[in-house]
Amino acid sequence: MKQILSEISLETSGEGFIDITNKINCWLLKTNICQGILTITTQHTSCSLIINENADPKVLEDLSAYFKALVPEGSFQSLGATNKYFSYKHSEEGVDDMPAHIKTILTCSSLSLSINKNKLVLGTWQAIYLWEHRYKKNLRKICLHAIGEDFRNQTQ
Repeated sequence: MKQILSEISLETSGEGFIDITNKINCWLLKTNICQGILTITTQHTSCSLIINENADPKVLEDLSAYFKALVPEGSFQSLGATNKYFSYKHSEEGVDDMPAHIKTILTCSSLSLSINKNKLVLGTWQAIYLWEHRYKKNLRKICLHAIGEDFRNQTQ
């Protein structure tokens, strides 16, 4: 059994999605882990990790539009009977910051996936995305923790 803890950095160009599947699979090849589990964690509170379709880019456009409608900037209206409006108290870092935190808790900051034959086990049309919720460029750190069997220890 082998265990590897590592980190990769990604520069975002602002709000949007970055397909990180290939980058992670390349990292996995270097680990020599043929079968096991990988935990992927973002070390930030204003971006997410998601698994979603990689065939039609309109899916990601629709996700982004839906979340913008679901989590408005500046203020939000109560879903209760009062229909009261609330302004975000946390606003020092920009109009996009508090909505970014909310979007992160509605999605994922960590994923766990199986590894088989030195690759992530994903469906045919699935990819792993870093979803940047902030408008400006950011350097994002992703922690990778793999546990599994080293293929060099496998008997043929």
